[in-house]
Amino acid sequence: MRVLRVAVCVGLAFVAGCVTTNATMLGTARVNRATTNVAMVKLYRTANQVPGKYEEIALLHSKGNFASTNEPQMYESMRKKAAEMGANGVILDAISEPGAGAKVASIFLGVPADRTGKAIAIYVYPPGEEPTVATANP
Repeated sequence: MRVLRVAVCVGLAFVAGCVTTNATMLGTARVNRATTNVAMVKLYRTANQVPGKYEEIALLHSKGNFASTNEPQMYESMRKKAAEMGANGVILDAISEPGAGAKVASIFLGVPADRTGKAIAIYVYPPGEEPTVATANP
């Protein structure tokens, strides 16, 4: 019976092992941008590190099982989602770990204990390019 319980827990960890990132578009985004190359999406720890003017595109929310994910996987998932939205940068907010009780419950009861992360997808304007003013529809 114990072997079965361990096998089920390992199976749940494997299935839930991927990181998923959802995005909530911000009303400040002026245009729908074409998808960018994920390799071009840079991570910034703070807004002060962004080199130049930028536009906030979306709020990013990531989650993945604590036992089978790590912070680099969280960041990579955020970069991929940002690239899908036409962003070329991500300003990181926070990554939260589940508490000890949640981790124990996850192992023995099979309830999820997720690592979560938040960030903002941004478009950094190239030097010399200025943000355009949004025009209203007539």
